Amino acid sequence: MIRVLIADDQRLFGESLSTTLRNYAKDIDVVGLASDGAEAIELVGRLSPDIVLMDVFMPRLDGVEATRSIMARWPAVRILMLSTYDEDTKVKEALSLGAAGYLLKDITPVELIASIRALSSGVMQISPQIVARLMQGALAEGDVPDRRAQGGRSAASRLADSLTGLDALTSREREVLALIADGFDNTHIASELCLAEHTVRNHVSAIYAKLEVQDRFQIIQMAKAARSDR
Repeated sequence: MIRVLIADDQRLFGESLSTTLRNYAKDIDVVGLASDGAEAIELVGRLSPDIVLMDVFMPRLDGVEATRSIMARWPAVRILMLSTYDEDTKVKEALSLGAAGYLLKDITPVELIASIRALSSGVMQISPQIVARLMQGALAEGDVPDRRAQGGRSAASRLADSLTGLDALTSREREVLALIADGFDNTHIASELCLAEHTVRNHVSAIYAKLEVQDRFQIIQMAKAARSDR
């Protein structure tokens, strides 16, 4: 059973989320609701949840500062930030403090349940939109993808050729990898390569396994490091 604590100052949202998880995920137990970051810290100490669903913007003590305190005292707790906004500063600060994921609140209940389960298994969860913004920031001081350059190949495609450890990838997986490095989500990748979205998901899973990474953010970091070394 995955023990989950919800921290959100919008009581209706928190209670609705709790009801959804209890009704549709028998392996998830919502152990408590906190209305701000300070209460979240108190309840983590008292209830020992496995995962905290942490709203970013809350009164008295926001989610980022609560994450700082929880990670310092209970580093085994996994914190999944939930926000309506994809502000770069908050995203980077939360992840740097040890948050295990950052999702936007427009995800579906099915997606959230899947994310909680994946997070419980140790897989970082970041919304594709946020990954794209992080990628754009990483490219700001380096290459900007240009699909018209070098015979229509993007900077990320050329990057994929230069990264080590890619021999195990098929040519199609390398194309998918390049688009991930460009910041595209699965829907855009499917459109770009004229593939079904479930096929793209299969390719992404294969890439993760072959490169021994857990999420898109790690691929972006690989891309950023490779660009800075060139």
